[in-house]
Amino acid sequence: MERWVEISFDCLPLRSVGRLDAPLDASPKFQEFCRRVKAAIEKHGAHNTYYLYNARCGYHLANSDEVGMIEFAFHGVAITDESDQQTKHCDLEVALTRETCPWLTEPIVAWFAATVQHSVSVEFDRFIAAGDLNQAKERMAKIQAKVEEQGGYLGMYL
Repeated sequence: MERWVEISFDCLPLRSVGRLDAPLDASPKFQEFCRRVKAAIEKHGAHNTYYLYNARCGYHLANSDEVGMIEFAFHGVAITDESDQQTKHCDLEVALTRETCPWLTEPIVAWFAATVQHSVSVEFDRFIAAGDLNQAKERMAKIQAKVEEQGGYLGMYL
């Protein structure tokens, strides 16, 4: 165990979203994803905003693999400055998914859920510094170009 906080997420630059409606044949899970992305764009706009999903944040409170871990799932928006070089803040929905802390109480869970927002902001700055944000933008530009080349249809559930 190298780090006290483990964070992972997938990132969708909201400026790359061309359509806000889900395909008619989309699965319920993908329809929900499309609804969340649309709500994120309506609330925060598409410029300098990034939708984070398939996301987890885990805290290790003891030097043990068996006890002292709290894990949250989250999704929501990271908002950057005008140059996309620093995270201004995050607007996330956070839910406790797993824990190995027999001493855990509801106020502690609420405090850590609020802390996820700050932890993800720091991690998103690391994501930017590592060049991963540029890679995400390039991937989305390629997908968008392919969609436009194929007349707006990429395939089922994509």
